[in-house]
Amino acid sequence: MVARLIADHIKDSVGQPIIVENKPGATGRIAAEALRHALADGTTLLMAPIAVTVLAPLVFKRLNYDPTKDFVPIAQIATFQYALVVGTNHPARTVPEFIAWAKANSGRASFGTPGTGSLPHFLGMMIGREIGAEMVHIAYQGVTSLTTELMGGQVPAGVSALSDLVELHRAGKIRILATTGPERSPVLPTLPTFKEQGFPTVEGVGWTGVYAPAGTPKPVVNQLSKAIAGALRAPAVSDKLIRLGLEPTGTTPEALAAIMANDTLRWAPIVKASGFTAE
Repeated sequence: MVARLIADHIKDSVGQPIIVENKPGATGRIAAEALRHALADGTTLLMAPIAVTVLAPLVFKRLNYDPTKDFVPIAQIATFQYALVVGTNHPARTVPEFIAWAKANSGRASFGTPGTGSLPHFLGMMIGREIGAEMVHIAYQGVTSLTTELMGGQVPAGVSALSDLVELHRAGKIRILATTGPERSPVLPTLPTFKEQGFPTVEGVGWTGVYAPAGTPKPVVNQLSKAIAGALRAPAVSDKLIRLGLEPTGTTPEALAAIMANDTLRWAPIVKASGFTAE
């Protein structure tokens, strides 16, 4: 949805229509591999979250792409918080009630995420560790599968981006218990953060960026970056993103590269400490 929204606003500045193609699965690695094999002429781009370009190299023993060598950063689109969510039939309506439930069901309590090796995966592990309960991770093929099973009661809890959950929460189809930002989200200011409830380590902010294949000419990269930044300044775009739980940024290519490097340094020890790796 975000990709389509931005594509509609930059097609004139780039001088051609833009086709948005969803490539879900494998925590975004399928889409990333497609970009790696695309022509480096600026006509094929990747919009992907932090899991694809920061976490995947830390988690997977074999990866068919190297974000720092195969991709060229164009712009960060937006930042977002994550949230702990439960189905409407879940007994917990607050974090303390969730802790009591998780401890009472330690070893059997499960949480779903949009994919293995994603930031929600590690945040869910953090939550379990901090509250002193063993929680079983269930990976889904994207957020739609996760929210469908949350609403149906097949999985009791989940961790995902706030932007993926906010509309369903407002509609009363799921129940968000807490967010992972350093401060409360302006989208749902009544929701507490884990930090303010005594769990300061359960904090994580995600983001989405746009990339081109390595070798894409610098003038093309700069043109695309400026077009995206301009779109994100348009009220028709920014207001929509903010309502969805996203905070528009629109950085330069250099700023996105720095963000990738800094977040790699931050999450590397956390991933290592978890002991989790994947093929």
